[in-house]
Amino acid sequence: MIILDSSALTALAEGHPRLHRIVDSALRSPFQHLVVPVLCLVEAEIKDEGAAHAVLALPALDFDPLDASTAVVVATMVRDGYGGQDLAHAIAASLPTPMRPQQHLILTADPELYPPGIVTVSIDDPRLEQ
Repeated sequence: MIILDSSALTALAEGHPRLHRIVDSALRSPFQHLVVPVLCLVEAEIKDEGAAHAVLALPALDFDPLDASTAVVVATMVRDGYGGQDLAHAIAASLPTPMRPQQHLILTADPELYPPGIVTVSIDDPRLEQ
């Protein structure tokens, strides 16, 4: 799975070409899943009015809800200084769980915001061209 954080969602809504190619590829592939943590969607809409509508119109995206246990994890990360609620939800969505035993990568415009050990890829990484 690939997690799209709020900065990636904003860029996607603004027409970022690499991200649109990734979304197009995911639509055609039964194996690649693109996941949007809902707090990232909220933050993208706060920063860029209309971003949520642009993202919601894309068929290849799955949305990671904020359930009670995830809310506690997000709140703990924010309180411990790992960033805002959107960043914490992206991290929580990327972490392994009993149902998903692997850590997933986060596509972001701001990889430097994430703590060590969290796998991120810049939306401007030239390897995304392939």
